[in-house]
Amino acid sequence: MSIIVATNNQHKMQEIADIIGDSLVLMDLSQVGYFGDIPEDQDTLEGNALQKAKFIYDRYHLDTIADDTGLFVPTLGGEPGVFSARYARNNNSILSNVDFLLSTLQGIENRAAYFRTIFALITTAGVKYFEGICEGRIIEQAKGSGGFGYDAVFVPNGFEETFAEMDAKIKNSVSHRFKALYKLRGYLEGLS
Repeated sequence: MSIIVATNNQHKMQEIADIIGDSLVLMDLSQVGYFGDIPEDQDTLEGNALQKAKFIYDRYHLDTIADDTGLFVPTLGGEPGVFSARYARNNNSILSNVDFLLSTLQGIENRAAYFRTIFALITTAGVKYFEGICEGRIIEQAKGSGGFGYDAVFVPNGFEETFAEMDAKIKNSVSHRFKALYKLRGYLEGLS
């Protein structure tokens, strides 16, 4: 089964390919000839995932998946949440998203956080959603050079290393994205 992954993020594309393995043929946007931006302006993870998947599905009429991920810090009322990719910009800051998060958490002891991912799958059968959550905490200084986004400040429960310090195979066996993709892969294998 072939499926388009509606993302321009090559780190994310690689992570998805590593997790899915050989059970699906994944196509990135360049393989279908799309090189533009994909709209993402909804106020929920589900809304963004569906908007991105539908945008590509409507153009190519091929099975498509898209995700949206947020980092949620309960002490901050759930911020950055759905605005994780544009957190610093929403607060008129010249800091990066990670730096803005760390400065916002300065002096706060409760640094519990979780990543939440939603994948939307669009096929001729309709739309299905798959969720993955990974709980952990935000450390005080970034560590590690792997991963992307908030990976360098997030330590999942049961570990001492950040996602950015972890071997990709370990990260991809416990991450929010793995948990959602595991469900999605099981659903697709059930169809074939």
